[in-house]
Amino acid sequence: MASKPGILTNWPWKPLGSFKWVILTPWIAHSTYSFLVSEPKERDLTYFLIFPLMMVRMLHDQVWITLSRHRTAKGKNRIVDKGIEFEQVDRESNWDDQILFNGIIFYIGYMLVPESSHMPLWRTDGVLITALLHAGPVEFLYYWLHRALHHHFLYSRYHSHHHSSIVTEPITSVIHPFAEHIAYFVLFAIPLYTTVVTRTASIASYAGYLAYIDFMNNLGHCNFECIPKAIFSAFPFLKYLMYTPSFHSLHHTQFRTNYSLFMPIYDYIYGTMDKSTDTTYEIALKREESLADVVHLTHLTTPESIYHLRLGFASLASRPQSSTWYLYLMWPFTLWSVLVTWFYGQTFVMERNAFKMLNLQSWVIPRFHVQYLFKWQSETLNKLIEEAILQAELSKVKVLSLGLSNQGDLLNKYGELYIKKYPELKIKIVDGSSLVVAIVLNSIPKEASQVLLCGKPNKVSYAIVSALCERGTKVTTMYKDEYDKLQLRIPNESKDNLVFPGSYPAKIWLLGDQCNEVDQRKAPKGSLFIPISQFPPKKLRKDCFYHCTPAMIAPPCLVNVDSCENWLPRRVMSAWRVAGILHALEGWNVNECGNVMFSVEKIRQASLQHGFRPLKINNLISASVLN
Repeated sequence: MASKPGILTNWPWKPLGSFKWVILTPWIAHSTYSFLVSEPKERDLTYFLIFPLMMVRMLHDQVWITLSRHRTAKGKNRIVDKGIEFEQVDRESNWDDQILFNGIIFYIGYMLVPESSHMPLWRTDGVLITALLHAGPVEFLYYWLHRALHHHFLYSRYHSHHHSSIVTEPITSVIHPFAEHIAYFVLFAIPLYTTVVTRTASIASYAGYLAYIDFMNNLGHCNFECIPKAIFSAFPFLKYLMYTPSFHSLHHTQFRTNYSLFMPIYDYIYGTMDKSTDTTYEIALKREESLADVVHLTHLTTPESIYHLRLGFASLASRPQSSTWYLYLMWPFTLWSVLVTWFYGQTFVMERNAFKMLNLQSWVIPRFHVQYLFKWQSETLNKLIEEAILQAELSKVKVLSLGLSNQGDLLNKYGELYIKKYPELKIKIVDGSSLVVAIVLNSIPKEASQVLLCGKPNKVSYAIVSALCERGTKVTTMYKDEYDKLQLRIPNESKDNLVFPGSYPAKIWLLGDQCNEVDQRKAPKGSLFIPISQFPPKKLRKDCFYHCTPAMIAPPCLVNVDSCENWLPRRVMSAWRVAGILHALEGWNVNECGNVMFSVEKIRQASLQHGFRPLKINNLISASVLN
């Protein structure tokens, strides 16, 4: 929002929210019906293709979003070496409004301008006229409109909204108030309307011009330099006719220079070219990939999680993962992505963060949670994980934290397989179990007298049960075989607090792996479910309370956080991810994998000292489960 919002700031369809595209329904239905029922010679491809063209434009923009976020996460050729935050993602979440607006104008224009119907696929003269009118009046008028928008009166009411994004993303290019978009469309309509009324327009000239505008807009705001220097060396005059991402990036950091649309010639003519343009361009071209100090290795969860990745839909990634109705409409692409990842795929960089002089990255193994449950997939998954660890070693990563499903069994005791196979590894592998134990113990009210463990016992649950028994809390299990396994791990002096299954109607349940829905339904009304594994249980009981998976709130100085980690709230990080950061910060030169568990109290104190905060259980919930 601009600092002093002027008239026509908000889009007219803002109250419709996600349903704003229903505005086009009558036109889409009519154009489709007319195309299907008309005789072949009477069919108007121009009218029919308006909506598909809008969809192609959205896909084109999404490809740029994914490409930009992937490239800037890796760091190669990055221009502005800063991150973005949730505020910018929220502000830019309506980037498709501009495409919707164009669609409405095109449909109305088709109805009001008879010459716009039945356009041919191609006319050379129309393409040339479009190019000349853009290079002439459109670029010239835009330059002076842009300078006018930087006058304090218009800037404070309109254009400051766009400039709120110092670090740009491709979709930043279309984040303007409604009034600005009206002005921009009037400019871009000059070649479009001229070719229509002169009967030189074609589907190719229209679609090509819109594609050119979208491509150049996304290019200028992508925040990584991708125009090779060889082009300007071979054709020096191009520097006046084609801008670069670094050229427009300077406009967002310096504000009073580089006003041109796509052709810098007018900045040269009127003396507004930034003096550091060439230097910024060359520095960005030479910038190498960032070297990470800490890598968090994770994977996809559900098939729909591909859309919640930071490289997917930005607005979805900025919210905790949940089912969204319109994602079901994309099932063909979802199914295709599942099949691709099932048989092919390499680990990729998803996100970068910075915290206290540490460079952090998240790497994703393109496999889904369900695949980690199949033994026949173990060899493939182990190979992918091994390759990721070796790549991190070559990249001189200090600590690699594991955030993988079933890693106790699949990875041969939480990564110990790789330590034994490659004893010369300098990188430290951290499974995060000690911090998980610390967080879960802190989540259980101190006054709790009894706790029930549900699920398959593992390294984490053994440590939690042992600590609870030592502090005098009674612990029971659902089944006798789980009880027997715990008996072997609990110190003799604490075994009296491990009670036989069914002895206590506990209202605090610790949910581990393989705790099924039937078990959940046996809990008393008002019970508190505390997950101790990486994946949250299905919330079946409306009469009970569910705590989140082990996690901590990130400190404010951890920057470039603009996406949620799976189902966790904003700026909340899983314990497994936080553990790797703490090991690097403290310089603990040890592996935490296999049967080895780091000091629970030591890592808890370190997390608090570095500003991480636990998620508190509501006092009303605590009172309910303790009564």
